[in-house]
Amino acid sequence: MTSPSQTAVTKSDTPGLGPKGLKKEKKSKGGELVGRSPGQLMWMRFKRDRTGMICAIVVLAFFVIAALAPVIGSLYGKDPYTFYGSEDPNLLDEFAYPAGPNGGVSPEHWFGIEPQLGRDVFMRLIYGIRMSLGISVVVTILTVLTGIIIGVTAGYLGGKTDYFISRVIDFLLAFPSQLTFVAFTPVVVSLFVSPGDETPTYVRVCTLIIVQWALGWMGLARLLRGQVLSLREREFVEAAKITGASPWRIIRKELLPNVVTPVLVQGTYMLPLFVTAEAGLSFLGVGIVEPTPDWGQMFQAAARFYENDPTFLLFPAAAMVIFVLCFNLLGDSVRDAFDPKSGR
Repeated sequence: MTSPSQTAVTKSDTPGLGPKGLKKEKKSKGGELVGRSPGQLMWMRFKRDRTGMICAIVVLAFFVIAALAPVIGSLYGKDPYTFYGSEDPNLLDEFAYPAGPNGGVSPEHWFGIEPQLGRDVFMRLIYGIRMSLGISVVVTILTVLTGIIIGVTAGYLGGKTDYFISRVIDFLLAFPSQLTFVAFTPVVVSLFVSPGDETPTYVRVCTLIIVQWALGWMGLARLLRGQVLSLREREFVEAAKITGASPWRIIRKELLPNVVTPVLVQGTYMLPLFVTAEAGLSFLGVGIVEPTPDWGQMFQAAARFYENDPTFLLFPAAAMVIFVLCFNLLGDSVRDAFDPKSGR
């Protein structure tokens, strides 16, 4: 039996718990207090962040729309390749611009039609988002995995291995990323396709993934190297070594759980950067090209028509701004949820 005095001491010595605080704690079926895991605490903090929750919903909506693009096209009754302006001469005027107001926006074409070619802007945008997000997600996953492997290896092994990897990272970081993307993308394409042959879309997609991945992992690797260098000297790592744990077990059980936060935060910042980078390459003509829909390709076309048809630029630009802004704010919210001391 626990005496009343012991109960009083227990309550007073527990920080943040009074009579009301005890009721708020998670309890098991037996009525005993059950501690919350770090993941549960993070989720509780994240749910209280209204901005983060709204941004998460918006970002999730973008991914759902991209994944369900064929289904949306089937329900909408349109596709991104048909020249609707040729099928219906009333859609385009004598200058091949949308005859209707606001770029031809109508119940049949929700975002209007494309000047000259007469393709449906709504379907071009949805399939363009699908292409850009698909490429960027793959690049982000490959970049994060590479950064984890190289950064943790350099930080844990140290010595000559760390020196060699650090010099390679410094060398690659010296390349200006955007200019290097533009310069190396045609070179990588030429490795798969002869200069006189038409380049298939899948080759261009693979090229964009390879180029961005090869030049995108260094920042995360350097960050994790520094984290692991400090963690490997901590008491729990030394204790694991004394007990005879293998290096792989120490990395998997002791180090990786302690670098989850920077990995997740950096991942949420990387993806929108890769989206804009991929769109920029397509805008410059070294990424995805006609007739395959792409976000950057829509900006390229809009640059030719925006003076006479600004609506055509409005929808892809608004979608890009909303997506990048929400993903960046989501990254801030994830960081604050994992580390409340770094609040904005």
